[in-house]
Amino acid sequence: MDFIEGEVLYFNKPLTWTSFDLVNYVRRALCRHLKVKKLKVGHAGTLDPLATGVMILCTGKATKKIESLQDEVKEYVTTLKLGATTPSFDLEHPIDNYYPTEHITRELVEEKISTFVGEIWQTPPVYSAIKIEGERAFNYARKGKEVELKPKLLVIDKIEILKFDMPSLTIRVTCSKGTYIRALARDIGIALGSGAHLTALERTRIGNITIADCMDAATFVNELSKKQD
Repeated sequence: MDFIEGEVLYFNKPLTWTSFDLVNYVRRALCRHLKVKKLKVGHAGTLDPLATGVMILCTGKATKKIESLQDEVKEYVTTLKLGATTPSFDLEHPIDNYYPTEHITRELVEEKISTFVGEIWQTPPVYSAIKIEGERAFNYARKGKEVELKPKLLVIDKIEILKFDMPSLTIRVTCSKGTYIRALARDIGIALGSGAHLTALERTRIGNITIADCMDAATFVNELSKKQD
């Protein structure tokens, strides 16, 4: 592989790692392997720390491909807990509110999630990496400051129920770039007359690249070390 000329690498992002953790981990290993001080490495789409799954990294001159790769359709499998919310709409923060769930049936879930298929306007969660006046939104949220995030137009191609066992709901979502699955969970909870947050999230596909195509980061680095030795 010619990492300086440019390679496109597929990884399964580990749980609790930020997207930049993975980029930095791979960059450091490549710099040691190539015996260089600097190397361009970037990713084609952020994943939350509590999400796992497909992350595409580009090295060297291949970083020019990042924008086009970001435009690819994404697929996620996610599990929601109905009847409760957290400030971040995932497990990063503890539950802050509980809501009724007795009225929720599979038929109601099917009816409500169908309203999110197609073009929709979605307001990003306050705990997000979106920049507001040069600072990340999550920094304002962590300081207890209120911020106004503008809704964005995006496309959800398909939502499929994989498992429904109250209060747990597992769905597969196929969507455009810019979709926040945590925000979708929030909005599904509201549509159901309740609340919701994510308990698990995996990005299973970007374009034609699936989990089966992805490497384990530690294994990749170990293989580089062996070649160096």
